[in-house]
Amino acid sequence: MGFIDEAVITAVSGDGGRGCVSFRRERFIPKGGPDGGDGGDGGDVIIRALSGLHTLSDFSSRKLFKAKNGSPGRGKNQKGKDGSDVVIEVPLGTVVYDHDNGDMIADLVKDNQEILLLSGGRGGKGNSHFATSTNRAPRFAQPGLSGQQKKLRLSLKYLADIGIIGLPNAGKSTLLSRLTMARPKIDNYPFTTIIPNLGVMEVDDRIYLTLADIPGLIEGASEGKGLGHRFLKHIERTRFLLHLIDITHVSSTNLLEDFYMLQDELVKYGHSLDRKEQIVLINKVDLLSPGSGDIDEIRSALYRIGLESLPVSALTGEGLEDLKKILAGKFLNGNDIRSNSNSKN
Repeated sequence: MGFIDEAVITAVSGDGGRGCVSFRRERFIPKGGPDGGDGGDGGDVIIRALSGLHTLSDFSSRKLFKAKNGSPGRGKNQKGKDGSDVVIEVPLGTVVYDHDNGDMIADLVKDNQEILLLSGGRGGKGNSHFATSTNRAPRFAQPGLSGQQKKLRLSLKYLADIGIIGLPNAGKSTLLSRLTMARPKIDNYPFTTIIPNLGVMEVDDRIYLTLADIPGLIEGASEGKGLGHRFLKHIERTRFLLHLIDITHVSSTNLLEDFYMLQDELVKYGHSLDRKEQIVLINKVDLLSPGSGDIDEIRSALYRIGLESLPVSALTGEGLEDLKKILAGKFLNGNDIRSNSNSKN
């Protein structure tokens, strides 16, 4: 089963139980009053985010989530049992939308965060509630109220501090494996990574950063080409980007052609992706011949447009210690990318 970050499900809360019509029938009390109990309330539908989940794959086989109905009331003023709730468990970063009108219902970003999606129907009142001075033996009770039903769209957007972006085969997975303990699939052909990979990098003994390796974006990604929309949405929550350029793939006439192409896709996609702070990593410098001037030209061009850059080799580790120091400085100087970054404390 492949990576799943979108799902459509149907949620149904429980019906309320009907109220009871009953009269006291005890020895020596031939005409006892009404004692019909209320029906139980229907169960609610609750959605809960858990940090231990990382995909929506469970929803590929289960599409219906229905809470239990309340039980009917009984004689002797006994209330029916409430229906049990149904809890839908999802990964952190799951956004819940109304499938029919597109409205956002919930954005679950904290561990064990719960949202009440649908309330169960109220149980009906038993006939004991309806006795009056003129009708001391009511022979009716309320039916329970029906539960609610809603079709929902679940969309997972990773909660990563840093997104690693670049064209296919730029070296993103290799970089992730060198900076973190993640072990993504790595090979020397495009589209090796077809799902986002996550890893945690220790910057120092106080801060740990979550990195997301976003599968290779291509021209037209903002329009959905190459599953672009599915991948770009995982950058939305990041506050910082590492943009990899493959120095062996640059055009001789336009050294930043790949960079500008991908930046244009970020602009077209929207959600202010192009405004995120970023460092451009000029990767695979280990493959350059000594004295190559391409790196200096690229860095000068990036500097002129206000972007910081760094030559690195994700394969050999060249430049990665400098990268860690840069990231540490951005966090420790009060410019934290995410205020809830994990620490040892």
